[in-house]
Amino acid sequence: MPLLAVAEPFDFDLTTERFRAFGPDLANLWVDGALHRVVGAREVRIEPARVGVRVEPLDEEIRPVVGKLLGLEFDLAGFYEWARGDPVLKDLTTRLAGFRPPLAPDPFETLVTSITAQQVSLFAAFAIRNRLIERFGRRVGQAYAFPTAERLRRAEPDELFALGFSRRKAEYVLGVAREPVDLDELASLPDDEVTRRLVAVRGIGEWTAEWFLARHLARPRAWPVGDVALDKAVRAFYPEALDIRTFGQRFEPFQNLTAHYLLTGARLAP
Repeated sequence: MPLLAVAEPFDFDLTTERFRAFGPDLANLWVDGALHRVVGAREVRIEPARVGVRVEPLDEEIRPVVGKLLGLEFDLAGFYEWARGDPVLKDLTTRLAGFRPPLAPDPFETLVTSITAQQVSLFAAFAIRNRLIERFGRRVGQAYAFPTAERLRRAEPDELFALGFSRRKAEYVLGVAREPVDLDELASLPDDEVTRRLVAVRGIGEWTAEWFLARHLARPRAWPVGDVALDKAVRAFYPEALDIRTFGQRFEPFQNLTAHYLLTGARLAP
């Protein structure tokens, strides 16, 4: 299998833990120690290697997708150096050394997934997401391609309701599929403009926009205020935290990585 080198620090098991933590994810499927993802018309297998990962197949179409899935855009070395000044993060970056927060490769998938997770547990969200993928996605090998906006435009709200979406969320998902916003263009815009354009779409609020910045665009200052799990994690590690929004300024300019390390550290607490 072709080898893709990954700069240290890198821990494959920690980086891919999210794809196992909340049950199977048909679009990012964990099978026999490897991650499977459909890219175009092909199923891609990603497995650990001594230096980096082995990817089959690997070409210029697949390389950026693998880079997203493995969080290669993040500056871990800079974050670790900065984190030495904070006792909590110094401990977390030692305990979770090499954890690269995985990113969602597709902007439409990112938004639909966030809408699915609004006000429900991640276990429930993953189950509903899987039913959506089975019903409207495309199977290639063992994994599925996430449904495209074009495919979901033809769906009816009742079809999504039958999969476990609330009536309102079904309308939101279909609305995003039919929305003329150029999601790919958002990558070239500053954070504030990305947020402004997204929250103008029905069903997308600040929480969803922040997770789009964090988990798709890898923006370093993304700080998902209003996320219940993040709120709990911050207060568990920093009992002195009062206002989570204001407290996030403490982590400038690494709010995004801090959020992921706090969430993962809380979930994997010994």
